[in-house]
Amino acid sequence: SRLLPWSGPAYGAARSREEITDILAGHRERRAALAAQVDAVGLWEMAQGEMRSASAAWFAELLEDAPDADAVAACGRALLACKSHFKFQPPLFEIYDAQTVEVRRAAEEAARQREALVAGGAAWLRTLCDAAQGRRQRPDPADAPPDPVGDRLRHMIMARITDPESTDEEGLWKQVSKGLPDDPFLPLLLAQAWGLVPAHYDLWLDRAGFESGTAWEGRHAGECAAIADSVGSERMPPISEEQFISIDSPATRDIDDAFHIEGAPGGGWDVTVALACPALFWDFGGALDTAVAWRGTSLYLPEGVSHMMPGSLSEGAFSLFAGKRRPAVLVRLHVAEDGSAGEGAFSVGTVCLAANLDYAGCEEALDGAENRAAPYAGELRLAHAMSQARLDWRVRQGAVIIDKPELEISLEGEGEDTVVHVGEAPQAPRAMLLVSELMILANAALAQWAVARDVPLLYRTQDIAVPRESAGVWRNAADIARVVRGFAAASLDTQPKPHAGIGLPAYAPFSSPIRRYADLVNEAQLLHVLETGAPRWSAPEMEGIRSRLALRLDAMGQVQRFRPRYWKYLYMQQQSALHGGECIWKAEIAEENDSWVSVNLPEVQVILRARKQIFGEKAHPGQEFMVRLARISPLRVEAFIAEACAV
Repeated sequence: SRLLPWSGPAYGAARSREEITDILAGHRERRAALAAQVDAVGLWEMAQGEMRSASAAWFAELLEDAPDADAVAACGRALLACKSHFKFQPPLFEIYDAQTVEVRRAAEEAARQREALVAGGAAWLRTLCDAAQGRRQRPDPADAPPDPVGDRLRHMIMARITDPESTDEEGLWKQVSKGLPDDPFLPLLLAQAWGLVPAHYDLWLDRAGFESGTAWEGRHAGECAAIADSVGSERMPPISEEQFISIDSPATRDIDDAFHIEGAPGGGWDVTVALACPALFWDFGGALDTAVAWRGTSLYLPEGVSHMMPGSLSEGAFSLFAGKRRPAVLVRLHVAEDGSAGEGAFSVGTVCLAANLDYAGCEEALDGAENRAAPYAGELRLAHAMSQARLDWRVRQGAVIIDKPELEISLEGEGEDTVVHVGEAPQAPRAMLLVSELMILANAALAQWAVARDVPLLYRTQDIAVPRESAGVWRNAADIARVVRGFAAASLDTQPKPHAGIGLPAYAPFSSPIRRYADLVNEAQLLHVLETGAPRWSAPEMEGIRSRLALRLDAMGQVQRFRPRYWKYLYMQQQSALHGGECIWKAEIAEENDSWVSVNLPEVQVILRARKQIFGEKAHPGQEFMVRLARISPLRVEAFIAEACAV
């Protein structure tokens, strides 16, 4: 406590304790009443600019001619309480200038809001947390703290879903979430309990800043319409007379590749690959290009497809539909009987595909079935023979090929009622190999062409040493675990380094220019050299594109990896809930050491680790078990093996 510089009135000493107490109480009551009537801000407005500091008595005299001790004390109390406008420097009050007052008012308001947020928000977050953990029913959103506290809480929660490492308002978040579990997914769980986001919310997409759906396309409708008008105009390149066919999934609408193949007179095959050519009409640096570059790639998820380009282009003007004239890059090359390929010849032309075929139909036609693909069976057989020769050649170059059945994840229902189905996709191994090898062939040809001419490109590289015995096609879990041990993921580079997994000295992707931005850039670079003899982008400029794009592709890669895993683990969780203790899974040991065992669940293609003691000391790679799972968490993409029984 401190002695305030106003005193009085004075009373004689001949007073009893009771009388003194009554006198003090009377003055206290009167001073409180008078202080409540003092307009401290009004006093500041009268004094600000005139005085730098003044006493309580001076301020009291502004209110009345002859203030008594109670009036002076009351005025002093009011000024002490008005900390945004005055600072008490005994015996005077410093009078803040207008700018200081504004700053202090803002600080006071922020402090008041923080206090209100902590006071009103902490209890609400505790309620949400209890609901998320199943300890109580989900609360009614109407019971949330009123705005602005509620709005601030919503903003904080959503911001931390998007960026869990954010330091913005970190101290305030720690205060309001004090006592809640230290869980990296806590903001998402709170948001779901509040109803801010739906069940099965894709936080990875949120963190990537990728706008799903088609709403974003409307912002570029004019530019898309102008591009679409150019396709089919007099600006189109010369027509190619070759008969091209494409092979895709039945539902595919963004068709970006097709081919024509003939047997070469001297042996081997003469191949022409036709690739969609959006680069011919693309405005690099424009608003549409900026949006597409940010997206970086198309996303193919169980819940739907989000295209890199607007649908009017990716599934319209640039898609290689049968019977429609489309601009295309043509890659012509010869493949020898041993699978080696000559140098590619590149040109730009207009193509009109003979047919859009699907994998299953082509697979059946290879077996002699009469269907839509049957008229092209001869060409399909040539392409299959070529693709097998190319595969064998790449293996001889050291390629490491992982051949696992493709899974199909489908969703039924919506929201919390979503049911996940997982099963093997229809298999068409020869047709799929055919398309895969054609695309690898085209991309390898571009890399070879660019290296020979010192043209800057974006390359996919995997510059690692691979043991010779690792080369081959691998299908079982133990072999796959052995050969990929120590493998680094392929990366985007501007230097033509080897791609060990594919078995090529250089690999420059451009076969999917309407699905991947790196492919679009490489296609544009090729076109510019063909037209002008010089590259569009220099090596430093290409490195700038690479560095920006690599960050986006890393973010999108997380979405593409984690989202299907989420649905797989939800499927496992739903199956366990449906069948209880009878829910068992086939598992094959992929790796083992003295303490741990890694197993592959082939039904869902998930790798799990568990203590070796669960499987026994004699457990070894390739051994099969039936396992029972516990504590399955789709959000954390984890599950624990509770029991294992050898088959």
